[in-house]
Amino acid sequence: MPPGENTWEKWKDTLSLVVNLGNKIGLEEKTMDRIALRLGNWLADHIDPMNREQRLLKDLWDVAREDERQVLAALVTRMVSDGRRQENMVH
Repeated sequence: MPPGENTWEKWKDTLSLVVNLGNKIGLEEKTMDRIALRLGNWLADHIDPMNREQRLLKDLWDVAREDERQVLAALVTRMVSDGRRQENMVH
């Protein structure tokens, strides 16, 4: 696996842990989406992307309107909480 791809997978695994923890403590989907939006804004302003996938997300974030950012944040949240990663990460 190329180094950048490994970083991307680790990033998704980390997000998956956080999303799954939020689900376990009973956070509603809308709450998770609002948190994801705030986190996306902070990351876009303060963190330099470490691989091409993160660069693509940042580029999309930078050109998106607020409503589009809400959709992107919700999609990323859904991507990492789809169940494929949960079995091995959180018990």
